[in-house]
Amino acid sequence: MLALILAGGEGSRLRLGEKALVTVAGRPMLSRVIEAFAQADVEPVVVTSHKTPFTRNFCRANDIEFIDTEGAGYVEDMCEAVSLSGEDGPLFTAAADIPYLTADIINTVRDAYFRSGKPACSTWIPISICEEFGMLPRYKEIINGVCATPCALNILTGSLAGEVQDELAVLLNEPGLAFNVNTREELAAAEKMFEALGK
Repeated sequence: MLALILAGGEGSRLRLGEKALVTVAGRPMLSRVIEAFAQADVEPVVVTSHKTPFTRNFCRANDIEFIDTEGAGYVEDMCEAVSLSGEDGPLFTAAADIPYLTADIINTVRDAYFRSGKPACSTWIPISICEEFGMLPRYKEIINGVCATPCALNILTGSLAGEVQDELAVLLNEPGLAFNVNTREELAAAEKMFEALGK
């Protein structure tokens, strides 16, 4: 199974250069996400654009497969990358800025997806978890009776990319998924969490 890791955006809110290469606890966020997928036996492929030349160079230097897209936006780049990958079956998509992603989380989502028989899957956590860490999610929805926010970890069917796919919504009580790092405040909170865990 393939995982497209979206890393083609400018990271304008963070203002620290290319966001995927910003370090958390001494390591680029992108390398943490790549490692999580590799440990779950999912092939990571980084999605870059003209906006992220250093991320592209990072992939080259570390022998990491990448797909270069137009850099038109998250959804547009994802659809272009799916097409360029040639993958018609199920594949993961993930943001490069979720440094607490783990192989266990990936396995849990994948298992739930295949049990569901649906063409797509989205991952959510309760808003209450985000609030515990002072995070303010930009999007909310009721999932299984719980006010929740999406976690930038999804599965879709490649041949249906660009279409609305019937999806399973997986609600996880995973504090680490609260850290989708888009601002300096979120970066500081993520650093604090890694420090507390001694990682």
